[in-house]
Amino acid sequence: MNPSPRRREHLIGLRGMPKECIERILDTAAETKQIFGRAVKKLPTLRGQVMVNLFYEPSTRTRTSFELAGKWMSADVVNVTVSASSVVKGESLIETAQTIAALGADIVVVRHPAAGVPRLLSRVIDASVINAGDGMHEHPTQALLDLFTIREAKGTVRGLHVVLVGDILHSRVARSNIWGLLTMGARVTVVGPPTLIPPGLESLGVRVRFDLDAVLPEADVVNMLRIQRERQKDGLLPDVREYRAFFALTEERLRLLRPDALILHPGPANLGVEIVPQVLDDPRARIHEQVTNGVAVRMAVLYMLTGGGGRGVAA
Repeated sequence: MNPSPRRREHLIGLRGMPKECIERILDTAAETKQIFGRAVKKLPTLRGQVMVNLFYEPSTRTRTSFELAGKWMSADVVNVTVSASSVVKGESLIETAQTIAALGADIVVVRHPAAGVPRLLSRVIDASVINAGDGMHEHPTQALLDLFTIREAKGTVRGLHVVLVGDILHSRVARSNIWGLLTMGARVTVVGPPTLIPPGLESLGVRVRFDLDAVLPEADVVNMLRIQRERQKDGLLPDVREYRAFFALTEERLRLLRPDALILHPGPANLGVEIVPQVLDDPRARIHEQVTNGVAVRMAVLYMLTGGGGRGVAA
């Protein structure tokens, strides 16, 4: 492969990302969100650049959010549907990515069921790579939009007590959130069935608990994670009825939350499992705002990766 004409920046994960870099993304997202009220939601920032969404897993929120972010910044956006591509003919991942890069892609947004794929692609193609979720590794832009939503509502992340509830073991959202929250100075508690809590979390400075009712009254933010049914193996997930009894955010548990607490969920929600429908109407819920903020945050990431922030987002 020919050497890169310039150093490309990537967003692979939040682990190790400096606090100043995260703050710069959040500050930029606050600026990009201002265009949402305009009749014409367009910026010329990425005019002439090609952005490819390469998704090997189903996605509605993340892919649509990236597509809108790219189009609102005037990029030429291409969505590659893997089921309709040469992948079904046996083309390898690297061959697919190199073909896309050879066709002129400047940015490749990739989601893949295998951990490590975005980092691999960042080493073999001349394009900026953004991780839109890789296996059970990370989902950095979801964590960034969660951080942005918290900061927007609370004014800061530092010092807040954030509780992550559910399937921590299989959740890339949980991993990215933990790295981002700890970096930004939050206190983090994870709650879930013992079979779905990975060993060693406490060594990172995360508190582990198994009694949701005892934790909710002291929470500033509760992030109800989606049960990763598609990644469940070896019967680690309790019976759904049992899970709901101990770990779902029900109407009864809503009463345990403080009036100023925030409720988040990365979506799509398994209603009746992680949360009950009444949660969506609770004034403390910011689930719809998370979707909106996802576009603003991804616009900020695209802006910084292409050099708009002075320094890009280091992988």
